[in-house]
Amino acid sequence: MLWRLLLNVVSGIGGLWLADKFVQGVDFNGPLFIIPKNTAEIGQVLGTLAFVGAFWGFLNFFVKPILKTVTLPLRIITLNLFSLVIAMGLVWLVDILSLELVINGLIPLFWTTLILWALSSFLVAWLPDK
Repeated sequence: MLWRLLLNVVSGIGGLWLADKFVQGVDFNGPLFIIPKNTAEIGQVLGTLAFVGAFWGFLNFFVKPILKTVTLPLRIITLNLFSLVIAMGLVWLVDILSLELVINGLIPLFWTTLILWALSSFLVAWLPDK
């Protein structure tokens, strides 16, 4: 269980970094792109991305299973496509609650969600079964 939480946090950090690099309309307004001059600035740069990615990881680990359980009838009717709506809602919540991350529009939100989902699925696939 702890490994799954750690993988959700790591996938959040990596996925948001990839989305920032490759999806137009996803921006970090924090001190992410300064050129570090000393180790304190390196920590500040990595801390911004780590905070937002960890926030996504915790939401994905704790809130998403509850939402998936509550919306089970909708997921059955839509053949599990409503899970994408849940994931997009969580990414949107991270966007609203964190000042550093800005996602402009529905299309960048969709692509960011797909990147986060793909990276999370890839990392969880490496998790050994009990």
